[in-house]
Amino acid sequence: MTNPTEHALPANSMVESHEGDFGCTVMELRKLMELRSSDGIDQINVHYGGVMNLCSRLKTNPVEGLSGNPTDLEKRKQVFGQNFIPPKKPKTFLELVWEALQDVTLIILEIAAIISLVLSFYRPPGEENEQCGLPVSSPEDEGEAEAGWIEGAAILFSVIIVVLVTAFNDWSKEKQFRGLQNRIEKEQKFSVIRNGHIIQLPVAEIVVGDIAQIKYGDLLPADGILIQGNDLKIDESSLTGESDHVKKSLERDPMLLSGTHVMEGSGRMVVTAVGINSQTGIIFTLLGASEGEEEEKKKKAKTQDGVALEIQPLNSQEGIDNEEKEKKVTKLPKKEKSVLQGKLTRLAVQIGKAGLLMSAITVLILILYFVIENFVIHRRPWLAECTPIYIQYFVKFFIIGITVLVVAVPEGLPLAVTISLAYSVKKMMKDNNLVRHLDACETMGNATAICSDKTGTLTMNRMTVVQAYIGDTHYHQIPSPDALVPKVLDLIVNSIAINSAYTSKILPPEKEGGLPRQVGNKTECALLGFVTDLKQDYHAVRNEVPEEKLYKVYTFNSVRKSMSTVIEKPSGGYRMYSKGASEIILRKCNRILDKKGEVMPFKNKDRDEMVRTVIEPMASEGLRTICIAYRDFNDGEPTWDNESEILTELTCIAVVGIEDPVRPEVPEAIAKCKRAGITVRMVTGDNINTARAIATKCGIVTPGDDFLCLEGKEFNRLIRNEKGEVEQEKLDKIWPKLRVLARSSPTDKHTLVKGIIDSTVGEQRQVVAVTGDGTNDGPALKKADVGFAMGIAGTDVAKEASDIILTDDNFTSIVKAVMWGRNVYDSISKFLQFQLTVNVVAVIVAFTGACITQDSPLKAVQMLWVNLIMDTFASLALATEPPTESLLKRRPYGRNKPLISRTMMKNILGHAVYQLTVIFFLVFAGERFFDIDSGRKAPLHSPPSQHYTIIFNTFVLMQLFNEINSRKIHGERNVFAGIFRNLIFCSVVLGTFISQILIVEFGGKPFSCTKLTLSQWFWCLFIGIGELLWGQIISTIPTQSLKFLKEAGHGTTKEEITKDAEGLDEIDHAEMELRRGQILWFRGLNRIQTQIKVVKAFHSSLHESIQKPKNQNSIHNFMTHPEFAIDEEVPRTPLLDEHEEENLDNPTSGTRALLLDGEVTPYANKNNNAVDSSQVQIVASHSDSPRHSLETSV
Repeated sequence: MTNPTEHALPANSMVESHEGDFGCTVMELRKLMELRSSDGIDQINVHYGGVMNLCSRLKTNPVEGLSGNPTDLEKRKQVFGQNFIPPKKPKTFLELVWEALQDVTLIILEIAAIISLVLSFYRPPGEENEQCGLPVSSPEDEGEAEAGWIEGAAILFSVIIVVLVTAFNDWSKEKQFRGLQNRIEKEQKFSVIRNGHIIQLPVAEIVVGDIAQIKYGDLLPADGILIQGNDLKIDESSLTGESDHVKKSLERDPMLLSGTHVMEGSGRMVVTAVGINSQTGIIFTLLGASEGEEEEKKKKAKTQDGVALEIQPLNSQEGIDNEEKEKKVTKLPKKEKSVLQGKLTRLAVQIGKAGLLMSAITVLILILYFVIENFVIHRRPWLAECTPIYIQYFVKFFIIGITVLVVAVPEGLPLAVTISLAYSVKKMMKDNNLVRHLDACETMGNATAICSDKTGTLTMNRMTVVQAYIGDTHYHQIPSPDALVPKVLDLIVNSIAINSAYTSKILPPEKEGGLPRQVGNKTECALLGFVTDLKQDYHAVRNEVPEEKLYKVYTFNSVRKSMSTVIEKPSGGYRMYSKGASEIILRKCNRILDKKGEVMPFKNKDRDEMVRTVIEPMASEGLRTICIAYRDFNDGEPTWDNESEILTELTCIAVVGIEDPVRPEVPEAIAKCKRAGITVRMVTGDNINTARAIATKCGIVTPGDDFLCLEGKEFNRLIRNEKGEVEQEKLDKIWPKLRVLARSSPTDKHTLVKGIIDSTVGEQRQVVAVTGDGTNDGPALKKADVGFAMGIAGTDVAKEASDIILTDDNFTSIVKAVMWGRNVYDSISKFLQFQLTVNVVAVIVAFTGACITQDSPLKAVQMLWVNLIMDTFASLALATEPPTESLLKRRPYGRNKPLISRTMMKNILGHAVYQLTVIFFLVFAGERFFDIDSGRKAPLHSPPSQHYTIIFNTFVLMQLFNEINSRKIHGERNVFAGIFRNLIFCSVVLGTFISQILIVEFGGKPFSCTKLTLSQWFWCLFIGIGELLWGQIISTIPTQSLKFLKEAGHGTTKEEITKDAEGLDEIDHAEMELRRGQILWFRGLNRIQTQIKVVKAFHSSLHESIQKPKNQNSIHNFMTHPEFAIDEEVPRTPLLDEHEEENLDNPTSGTRALLLDGEVTPYANKNNNAVDSSQVQIVASHSDSPRHSLETSV
């Protein structure tokens, strides 16, 4: 058992000198944080004399925070460590070289080359023997025979080049990836109080003793103890696997752990452990405890990490909650492949198989031909002294076979994908898209639907109150304070100032004459701005009633849709201020203030009247309506936990209309989406009239269209059956026309996204992108094909569930992402079109050449050169084409559209016909045409002939000009359009051409080349340029008339989608076959952990599973890190087998819902107040410390 205390912190040597300065040591604090609930409280009270005393021991002020003095901060870092978990060491360049060498085709080539080398030095005695059936070599051939080793050496040399290129590519890719991670880390900031001011501090700067402000949606960056909290609930599933939210309070459980999510409420905590001393860090230390063990585990978990260990909270639903499955952890299905990945894997395997077959046949025919000609036709005996010479021939045949295979297998595919994605990701940064999962970039190109939030994405998220209804009067501008009764004015100011998060505030503008800055929740800022517009000061009220004096806070959450704060009145009794969506709060009001500020009864008919005359007119102008109300409790203290009783009989103070203007660039972006065949849907929590008004302004709905605008309730009524289960058929009737979903809960958003993705109506399956900013958007973001989180307004939970972060929160950036995604897709198609033409031609030439002339017209080394230009350089050239607006003028490809369209197939076959005609003409009639010696049927070590050099040269030049043709894949005529915008392309083509001249003129024996005359060069060039003219002829032929053309590289078909994990396994075999050093590297960046197991809600074998030590992997799976949030392997679709699915549909047979972040199951307790007793038992049956079960497992 590895004791975590051994891995305390690197600064241990310095600890001695400073620890006296603080009233507690690192180890004491670590031990404290390992305790839970009552044990923790006892330890704090007994050992430290309460939380406040602990603060004074740590020399920090619970209200003002640390002073921020640099020497003090430095000392804290030395004593308690830094808030940084060192990443795993990257692979060295040599390790990457070794990995690239593992490629099967390269290994076969190396073996063949070594055999060839060895045999070329062997001089058998029968060399001059005519009986061996070899032409007697003339004296000048002697020198050439001596140079027989060159071919083997050249093959080895080209293998080295290929390996170095691959390794360098992997290395730069990893470097880029780390850069991306560092950027994400730097972007993560946290609210900390220093010197009485709340500041946003990078997570790595947080030290022990800091006072941190925590609020809904945060991901805790360090361990701490709660000082003050309101209605705080934490999702600790990343540490404990328990999906129930844990209530935190000073009396019950003040221990807050790093890497856990704040699901509700707010508060302040004193930081007690950071970095490797926090709970997250301890688990990391255990993970890295022994390298050897790690290696074994790595083999076990079959991961290909190579990236920093990311300790980021894993959400419980990601694991697969089944004990038996834990034993077969290697068999767990991976996340569904991205659309492109799936298509590419299939295509590459098909091509690989065809190549293997062709090369086997080539070798077979060559050997048979040789044997039959020598031993059957010429009736020569097999002489012992001739054996080495025969073997040399066989090795030569073998090498030809291998080169056919090398040329047939499109090794450049992973490279092209990698370069294209890496290039796009880098450029997308400039377009405000921070891509966290590489394949999201390409999936975005296939998007057919975008479900967008309203606030902040389509609108500016700069809210201002523009209308108000106070005391029977509807003010269309902000009233002057004199127009209001002082009593009412006072109520408005108090209710807004006290009943909003104290982190929301309005600061003076940064520039002279600018707008005041809004910090915190924007709706609350609008209300605070309203107070300022009424010439009142909300700071004075907050200073009078600081946060500590608030008696009880019901924070805003997606179920309540309101916020209430209770304070004690000086005269005794309590007053509760409430605010929230007007239709929700008004339903709970039974009184209202009139013009004089007197309380009047408020009946149902009054409410309906008010909705008709005030709320609907405001909403139809696109305003959000918020109602402010209060209630006094004068007769004793009520039971605060009984929310439904508390939040009734309110008195309405005012209703305000808040405007959030549409971003000026959004209507144009949405019009682009429509042109590009993408449907935009608005999913918002706002009321339906406001939502419809904003949707019309944006252009999501246009008058006269046939569309639906639904509220969440109505939507659920239409799609669920009597039992309350969602029915896909009902949903299929609704989503195609749905454009606005208002008053929707997070569950509605998730249901809609899932329904659209799973739907099979329409000619193609949908690919859905979703935007979200709140914690409650997590489930929908995870479920979507591409999740966009807001970089500015988004919570940490949303960012972690997302694939792309919009750093400017702007809808137009999504359109840019679509453009880049389509560009990636097209770049790969361009590369495929070029690559497959070369493949088809080279394979057929090598095959027929070998069969007819017993020798491939293209030699092994020449083939490898062709492979290098067509793989590495072409992928570089074609994968870096910049996107153009024209990409947005066509419809999305969707899931099932094949990679190689019929137009591309026409191009591939058309160019292949041209090239094959030319090459066969040159092989069989070239010597007469150019009046030179024939190169056919040359003896084993004969010098290179001009004849075969011309064939090689023409072949390469045709590829070069065809590369220009490949720039267009949709049958466009102008292949030069925008060619100078892509400097890489121009330089690659030029570079390849110059290299080709050098190879032909000075390559000599290694490249089997000899010098050509000027006229021969011009002929080669002329034939090459003919490719461009031939391309024009091909594009004239209409694709429709060529009925025999087939598409290739299909996505998964509908039937295959229904297959479960077995189907996924098949794909994995295909991948093994493809094992190209780094198999389409999107998944390559997996890290150590597979996924954490969800602890089943009601699992009969829970007790025994805790007793018996877990499988070695479980520690891997234990958790991940808030700082790095690049999570490649999130299973988007938890796969269940049939009987489990039945369980899910039937909640009574044991609640086995896979809970997504913050998602309330349909049958969960809505307010999360009371916990089901059977669930409580489970929590209790866990040992006191989650580390208890952890330690037994290591």
